[in-house]
Amino acid sequence: MSKRGVKVERNSLSEQPHELNYEAHKEGATAKKVEAAKKSAGSNQRSAVEKKLNK
Repeated sequence: MSKRGVKVERNSLSEQPHELNYEAHKEGATAKKVEAAKKSAGSNQRSAVEKKLNK
């Protein structure tokens, strides 16, 4: 596996339930709130989603 692909994967948040649950547990929110924050951010970048969750 190339190093570039791994780095890209770490910075993005997919629709997969285990990734939504991980982010929800990390941020102290629910998976549905993480999904809503992802949609409102208009991006799948972890930093953008975390900013929306913290507002």
